[in-house]
Amino acid sequence: MRWPKGGVAICLGLLWLSLGLVSRAANDQQAREIVDRVARLFISQSSSATVDMQITKEDSQRKILMQFWSLGGSNILVRIRSPQEDAGTAILKVGNQTWCYLPKANRTVKMPASMLMTPWMGSDFTLNDLVKESSLTNDYVIATTFEGKRDGVEVTEYTLTPGRAAVVVWGKITLEIRQADQMPVRQRYYDEDGKLVRELSFSDYRTMSGRLIPTCLVMQSMDKGGKKAVEQTTITYENIVFDEPISDDTFSRRNLKP
Repeated sequence: MRWPKGGVAICLGLLWLSLGLVSRAANDQQAREIVDRVARLFISQSSSATVDMQITKEDSQRKILMQFWSLGGSNILVRIRSPQEDAGTAILKVGNQTWCYLPKANRTVKMPASMLMTPWMGSDFTLNDLVKESSLTNDYVIATTFEGKRDGVEVTEYTLTPGRAAVVVWGKITLEIRQADQMPVRQRYYDEDGKLVRELSFSDYRTMSGRLIPTCLVMQSMDKGGKKAVEQTTITYENIVFDEPISDDTFSRRNLKP
């Protein structure tokens, strides 16, 4: 997930012909505009949020409370508040560089790009999902591939395939949105062989800071058979505030320590 111009980068990159069987040309301009609008749901000149992450494993559950700050799109700070054993752990992204502060070792470590694609804190989200700017409309060719009812709701599905020069992880991404209010419903990620790897679902739509957003995001990885695994990670926005002043010093390396 990758958002331009500010906003909590949580995860966040977003992406779904029945009776009408409508298929538009690849890189449909209207489709691009809608996908871009959806990708900007959490975007503003600045934003701050308190987020609860619930990690559900086959035999255990774990809850992490985090705070996010974002300014200017490329500057993002994530700080863990609880549980106690992880409190103080922080991630800072400035431009293309990312650092992690480890309170137990009292060390700040610069993170290589490869580490951004690994599961974060044992969740189904990667660090890249949380702090990567959205570049969906830059990296992908977008086409409308479905319009009609699913589960009784009028939806539109967009399929995103990598552009020729794009350096991306996914072979394809699909985004399903509700036609009534342009809210995302489901985003699916496929590998280069067309196999479904993981699914992100959206729910609990609420108006926060004057903006309608999905406040519950559930990421599920697929097992080797392509079915949903028992394990999943749920991110819930407890609150989010847009366009309140945030100091540039918030995104300094010295501020990584709580």
